[in-house]
Amino acid sequence: MNEERKIAVEEVESVEAPPKARVEDASPRDTFERKRDYLEGFLAKKPEPHPEGQPGGDVYEAVVDALKEIYDPEIPVNIYDLGLIYGVEVTEDGHAVVTMTLTTPHCPVAESMPAEVELRVGAVPGVGTSEVNLVWDPPWDPQKMSDDAKLELGML
Repeated sequence: MNEERKIAVEEVESVEAPPKARVEDASPRDTFERKRDYLEGFLAKKPEPHPEGQPGGDVYEAVVDALKEIYDPEIPVNIYDLGLIYGVEVTEDGHAVVTMTLTTPHCPVAESMPAEVELRVGAVPGVGTSEVNLVWDPPWDPQKMSDDAKLELGML
């Protein structure tokens, strides 16, 4: 039952070194000349401008920045990171539509918050008219908050 295992040991005087790579083995074309690659056309292409009213567009991003300046009076987090903003649409002619909710229908700012959002969004350069759609479905829940908001409130 007790089988002995033996390890074979071989003693040698020296080990032959592997051959070294020589610079002469590579042609100058392979080492010094940049090879043409598939990225050349991609890198030469100029970036396409973002439409103003789409994510990445200046007006859209300015509207989002304006929303991030509005804070819920009961929770020290802006309404965008709080997850109260469900959608932002900006048309080419500068009409901004914000779809939002509140933490609860009985929120003390239920009447004033949408008006403040409409006022702030309407003040963004490039926005001609603004509209706020207050919705209750789907209802807000804490999972809609950004990680930054959760961190600020000690939920992460």
